[in-house]
Amino acid sequence: MTNRPQTPLLDRVKAPADLKALSDHELRRLADELRAETISAVSETGGHLGAGLGVVELTVAIHATFDTPRDKLIWDVSHQCYPHKILTGRRDRIRTLRMKDGLSGFTKRSESAYDPFGAAHSSTSISAALGFAVARDLGGDCDTGHGDAIAVIGDGALSAGMAYEAMNNAGHLGKRLIVILNDNEMSIAPPTGAMSSYLSRLYAGAPFQELKAAAKGAVSLLPQPFQDGAKRAKELLKAATVGGTLFEELGFSYVGPIDGHDMDQLLAVLRTVKVRADGPILIHVITKKGKGYAEDRPDKGHATAKFDLVTGKQKKSPSNAPSYTKVFAQTLIREAEDDSHITAVTAAMPDGTGLNLFAERFPSRCFDVGIAEQHAVTFSAGMAAGGLKPFCALYSTFLQRGYDQVVHDVAIQRLPVRFAIDRAGLVGADGATHAGSYDIAFLANLPGFVVMAAADEAELVHMIRTAVEIDDRPSAFRFPRGEGVGVEMPARGKALEIGKGRMIAEGNRVAILSFGTRLKEVLQAAEALSARGITPTIADARFAKPLDRDLILQLARHHEALITIEEGAIGGFGSHVAQLLAEEGVFDTGLKYRSMVLPDIFIDQASPEDMYAVAAMNAEDIEAKVLKTLGVEVLSKRA
Repeated sequence: MTNRPQTPLLDRVKAPADLKALSDHELRRLADELRAETISAVSETGGHLGAGLGVVELTVAIHATFDTPRDKLIWDVSHQCYPHKILTGRRDRIRTLRMKDGLSGFTKRSESAYDPFGAAHSSTSISAALGFAVARDLGGDCDTGHGDAIAVIGDGALSAGMAYEAMNNAGHLGKRLIVILNDNEMSIAPPTGAMSSYLSRLYAGAPFQELKAAAKGAVSLLPQPFQDGAKRAKELLKAATVGGTLFEELGFSYVGPIDGHDMDQLLAVLRTVKVRADGPILIHVITKKGKGYAEDRPDKGHATAKFDLVTGKQKKSPSNAPSYTKVFAQTLIREAEDDSHITAVTAAMPDGTGLNLFAERFPSRCFDVGIAEQHAVTFSAGMAAGGLKPFCALYSTFLQRGYDQVVHDVAIQRLPVRFAIDRAGLVGADGATHAGSYDIAFLANLPGFVVMAAADEAELVHMIRTAVEIDDRPSAFRFPRGEGVGVEMPARGKALEIGKGRMIAEGNRVAILSFGTRLKEVLQAAEALSARGITPTIADARFAKPLDRDLILQLARHHEALITIEEGAIGGFGSHVAQLLAEEGVFDTGLKYRSMVLPDIFIDQASPEDMYAVAAMNAEDIEAKVLKTLGVEVLSKRA
């Protein structure tokens, strides 16, 4: 408690309407207090600190100028929404951020009327804001009413095609719409590509001091109370200092660039825009990610664990086992040393996928395409068609964004793209939006795909080697976030026989067929079951496609019950096993078959262990499933 900052102005703010009573000078002080409160809260919870620190002044200025929640404020990705949450009646819960039963780390419609649209994936804000603008003009029903629609999108998010699809449509419709481009030159990874260079050139030619000098004479544009502050705004509205822009070609009026940490500039421009805008307008704001605390850190405070406020040192528990991500990166590097055709592709997540290590070793063979998963998939397909061996490394939740390309550009053409699917299963604090729940189902349904899941870090090494050798069709291997289980690691990977699982332990009565890293929980459950006189047979499927028909039928025909388990939604591995058993008539023999999958709900943020408890997929849940299937009644151990 003693580390919490003194915040006399912030203490007076219970809702954004309270900002209207503050002077511009007080709003500047409030921003300082809000930044201190954000740093203090995230030091206790962990989270995406840098993005929020970069938009503190912008958050205050928007809420002081506009009338949320009647005006719809949509934060793209919403990593930067912590200051927004503090100002919108959630300060008393901000130290529960990303925790079980606490505040979401992203905007969430069910959490607050001030979150009109949930966002956790990139580049959706302009589309959503345009939808609100159309709803406003067509008299759509809304509990809070309809006012302006304001999208805040980062320069990294602007690299995705969806943002331009939305801007193109907005320019065509011509409706009043406000887009604020938060240009910090630093998304999760440094933004790549021509758009980033274009934005840099825009503000490099227009220093802030020139903008301040040019923005005189706006008195006639605004009501009398705002005239003094608006002297900076007139020429900004005309974009006189930078001339025509791509945004203007798309039908937007362009304002900026302006200093996103200068409260006077922000207030002047936003107040002017609120009064004068009559169509789509883009305000280009320059900010520093991590402003005031983490701006000098390499990651700018993107995703930090709990940390010490004084030293900044993160509080992470040590582990003896390597992370799956690091195992993937190091193994791919070893394979690439022997095979010059191996390339790697990531979509703005080089550090998160481990490909930063690959890029250091093979800079000409590693490609960060920015936040553009659709392009990443088809780009990889083109390389595969050209004779290379591309590994497209994406989080499971982000691979969803490129699914049409997986189907049309990879699977139908039977191109050997290798998909390295990180963050498979339930990932913890980021919650439902980042859960890797669906890739087994949506990939295993595609003809010709090879779909693998590593049970441990050693198996991951073998699966990477297997993927290297698959040159006649697409393949994917999935692995979770976090550390491995501590198994002995092979010096080099050995290619697995396609579609063949492995026996782990021989038993009787019941067989458990695991796909992925629940195997560790299965083994723990087996120990508990052995104390009850039940010794299950345990097998690791390794492949969801093609299935190991011989193994599955053997297990089914020699056991009273067969239980499958996977870290994915219904429709995946277990469903394919059920289809096989049905077609082979095994159910006619009286086999008891059960499939343990993620439940048909979106599971809110918590620790992965707690999330799997909600999903009923931990060791004690597996034990209970076996006992229930065999007809053994016991009391649950869980309180």
